[in-house]
Amino acid sequence: MGRPADFEDRIVQRRLRLVEQIPGFTGTDLSLLDIGCGNGASMFGLSSKMKYCLGLEITDEHLSEFNTFKEKNNISNCECKILDIEKNDPPMQFDRIISFEVIEHLEDEKGVEFYYKALKQEGVIAISVPNKWWIFETHGAKLPFLPWNRVPFFSWLPRSIHEKYANARIYTKKRIVELLEKYGFTKISVDYITAPMDVLPKGKFKEFVIKHLFNTDTTKIPFKSTSIFVVAKKL
Repeated sequence: MGRPADFEDRIVQRRLRLVEQIPGFTGTDLSLLDIGCGNGASMFGLSSKMKYCLGLEITDEHLSEFNTFKEKNNISNCECKILDIEKNDPPMQFDRIISFEVIEHLEDEKGVEFYYKALKQEGVIAISVPNKWWIFETHGAKLPFLPWNRVPFFSWLPRSIHEKYANARIYTKKRIVELLEKYGFTKISVDYITAPMDVLPKGKFKEFVIKHLFNTDTTKIPFKSTSIFVVAKKL
């Protein structure tokens, strides 16, 4: 599913700020599930504000990094469990769920049903998926005769063409909201996350574009956004 975001990446900090702005999302009496937790960066960033946190991953590829960070920082309320959400039921229900850049990798979108089952009644979920209107294909694609797999504007092609070659699905606001509603969620809000520009090398050019073009956590301009951030509720 690709390399998870590093702890210091701007995208992680942006996601955390957006989550913390959701009224009542955090609380020391609340449980949190992170579906596709990777190295745990997002979950650990919220752990001090939650009672208990569980991260799910499909392989143990990042488990060592997860445990190292947990031990080094004396975090006692977080665990990671290896579980394929498309083949298993949730281990329990949670008050809150986060899941960043995961849904697009599911073999079948029906896997969103796991999210609904894992959330308590009146629970809130915050997810992100790649934005179709970002200039570059964020997850790459297997394109013939093109060794570089992040071809500009490839994601803008019709869905049938894109999904034939892309390494992951990609979403518009309408598509992801309709998907969540199909499996029982009620939308609270949907925003474009401003491109964090983490992939740019350090230097004056990166500093300039971040300061003048990509300095806010969300944007109204679809072409400046790498991901769509959706908050929804289970009623």
